[in-house]
Amino acid sequence: MLIGNEKLICLTPEAGLKINDLMERESNGNYLRIKITGGGCNGLSYKMKFVNDAKPKDILVESSGRSVLVDSKTALYLRGTTLDYSSKLVGGGFKFINPNAKASCSCGESFNL
Repeated sequence: MLIGNEKLICLTPEAGLKINDLMERESNGNYLRIKITGGGCNGLSYKMKFVNDAKPKDILVESSGRSVLVDSKTALYLRGTTLDYSSKLVGGGFKFINPNAKASCSCGESFNL
């Protein structure tokens, strides 16, 4: 496993707290894995899930008290991204603020470069 820093992905304090709450509630992993896959309205979409173990080529980033894993392919698209969380009823939830995205859909779950 490689060690990265918040220049790759940075969690806001709000996102860190929400992820912590979800990890405690689900009891389903030690790490948050963020992955970018093909699909969604704009061609690429964000996926998040909790996992117990890192893969050999994963990049580990510690941010806002959480351990985040990113694979090397995802890292190319994610560099400089901030993950935020809002508890608002309208427009709330997790939001990726990705400086590499040329366009994103209104739901914020997909983008293109």
